[in-house]
Amino acid sequence: MRPIGDALGAVRRDLGLGKPGTIDALIAAWPALVGDALAAHSRPRALRDGVLAIVVDGPAWAGQLKYLDSVLVERIAAEVPIAEVHEVRVSVGPLEVPGTGPTLA
Repeated sequence: MRPIGDALGAVRRDLGLGKPGTIDALIAAWPALVGDALAAHSRPRALRDGVLAIVVDGPAWAGQLKYLDSVLVERIAAEVPIAEVHEVRVSVGPLEVPGTGPTLA
């Protein structure tokens, strides 16, 4: 019988998911990677098979990130090498901060 950590690691690899804590490392480094203005309007959403999904709160910000995609991949490789990002995909949607949500009155 295998330890649960080994089993979870195998599942993570099969699904193409990054190492634990990778998305958290990207979120923490985000302002340094894209600058404060762009960071205020964008968030890393998910990382799978080396593709970083980013959400932005408006089409103009999506255009900015798409314009910077190759530079961003290089910056991530230098600053957060554990992420192993080779492509970014940008979508427009609401920015959700982990651990927060609508409050019920």
